[in-house]
Amino acid sequence: MFARFMPQEGKFFDLFNAHAEQILVGSQALTTMLSVLNESKAVAVEKCAVIDDAEHRADEITHETMRQLHTSFITPLDRDQIHHLISGLDNILDLIQDVAYTVVLYDVSNLTDEAIRLGEICHLCCEQVRKAVVLLDSMDNGAEIMGICREIDRLESEADRVMRSALSWLFREEADVRTLIKLKAIYELLETVTDRCEDVANIIEAIVLENS
Repeated sequence: MFARFMPQEGKFFDLFNAHAEQILVGSQALTTMLSVLNESKAVAVEKCAVIDDAEHRADEITHETMRQLHTSFITPLDRDQIHHLISGLDNILDLIQDVAYTVVLYDVSNLTDEAIRLGEICHLCCEQVRKAVVLLDSMDNGAEIMGICREIDRLESEADRVMRSALSWLFREEADVRTLIKLKAIYELLETVTDRCEDVANIIEAIVLENS
């Protein structure tokens, strides 16, 4: 409790917010990339470059967060919580980049509606992550933050259902083995993005419970 009244160093909440903004940029680019792939591969490649830029900027933010973590005497949250949160945020954008690279490198030319829907759910999860992060600088927002985290959990469960249905159809109906392998990899990566968002929601929930 005493630490709350001590001067605090480091702009950690600003860094969290900046990283969450890059996640949102990346997830929006991914959603667009997946939705236009069947019509325009060139646009899809452009969006992959946008995701690359967002990931590089996010890496710089992560490095700055870690630098401040090791040089600040007083921090607004437990040091392990800061480390886990920024690492969790970084994992989300790394996976978004993995999805984009997989689509481009596997030379996927036709995506299913399920893949596009999973991309949309990923973006919705990322929007909720950003909302929670923005509110994290005040524990007065605890109840609202917990509600956002529950919504992330719900979206992750929806992504599970979409992926299971998509895989079921894929293994029953898709005759081309290469197409099956490509789509299975993309489905699983997209669902894992929502898993990483849920991981961050769990970290944020723990922060709220321990600091309220």
